[in-house]
Amino acid sequence: MVMRSASAVWEGELFTGKGTVSFDSSNAAGPLDVNWPARAENPNGVTSPEELIAAAHATCYSMSLSNGLAKIGKPAERLDTTVQVHIEKREAGFTVTRSEITVRGTGPFDEAEFVEAATTAKAACPISRALNPDIEVTLDAALA
Repeated sequence: MVMRSASAVWEGELFTGKGTVSFDSSNAAGPLDVNWPARAENPNGVTSPEELIAAAHATCYSMSLSNGLAKIGKPAERLDTTVQVHIEKREAGFTVTRSEITVRGTGPFDEAEFVEAATTAKAACPISRALNPDIEVTLDAALA
């Protein structure tokens, strides 16, 4: 089993507080600033959990589609993927309601082959599956 980790530190209340997030497994980024206005208003150079989900989904999906096209013997020359993650206020609180994938590709495939591989990649991507409400989420909570 492969495991990756990230960590966050938060100081203060939700609306006036601030925090950071770091990618611990790779040290590839961080600490990155996070705060409420970046989630609900204007990012102003600060990230949000939803942006991090969008980044993970775009990357995972691109990798899944790349693999699928290679498996049919028509590897992509280039895939440009954008993911928009939507958050809405619902009765239970703010909720991620949708993740919209837009992908454009170039390579030795025709449109029908590309669309079929793209559809298969959506289901094969581990982050797509993680956004399914049936995933197991565990918690270990204790005072420091």
